[in-house]
Amino acid sequence: MEDFPPGFRFYPTEEELVSFYLHNKLEGTREDLNRVMDRIIPVVDIYDSKPWELPQFSGDLCHGDPEQWFFFIPRQESEARGGRPRRLTQTGYWKATGSPNYVYSSNNRIIGLKRTMVFYNGRAPNGTKTEWKMNEYKAIEGEVSASTNATPTLRQEFSLCRVYKKSKCLRAFDRRPPAVIVSEPAAQQVPQSDEATPSRLNPSLTERISSPDSSSSGDQGQLSQPGESTGNMAVDNETFWDFEQLNWFQGLD
Repeated sequence: MEDFPPGFRFYPTEEELVSFYLHNKLEGTREDLNRVMDRIIPVVDIYDSKPWELPQFSGDLCHGDPEQWFFFIPRQESEARGGRPRRLTQTGYWKATGSPNYVYSSNNRIIGLKRTMVFYNGRAPNGTKTEWKMNEYKAIEGEVSASTNATPTLRQEFSLCRVYKKSKCLRAFDRRPPAVIVSEPAAQQVPQSDEATPSRLNPSLTERISSPDSSSSGDQGQLSQPGESTGNMAVDNETFWDFEQLNWFQGLD
């Protein structure tokens, strides 16, 4: 498990994190499985460290991953006595954002609870927000149908967290460094001919060729957020023709 080829990632779904990893950690009945899981998702008190120090404590499958890291968090003594968890570190604190959300199984049953937190440098309420975020998952006793109004009972012995750094891009999979600027190539001279002028082509064909929506990138419908990059390559709107294309289009009139 020490050496993996480039591109290998530990990328579980939320259902897998809760129903398999967290559930089996809470049950603790299989020693062989526990040993394997400890190498994948170690038990770490993340509040003893700064967020940017946590990647070095990650499991074998997350070493070298620049985007996300997973940990089991043991229950704090304050929680065991019925109090609230303390999410303070030496340099800052984790603050919950938004409302908790249920985690659902593939058969639409509630299997866990998810909270999202953001790390702030300094002390509340004057801390400085950072780009470090965390999803905390807690399992529930059994399963609860999504159609019922029953309040699930949370398992508190361990929680599972996913620590990550907020990406500047919509898709980290397809990003380029933000400082890179792609300039458009110089326009090429196209021989002018009455027969080969693009304006004389079939209008619908010309529209399909020149329309930005005809891109085959597969990203149509995604909206760029302010300050974010979609990761798509720059598209040159100039239409270029070779002589074989020009001769073929002559027959369209």
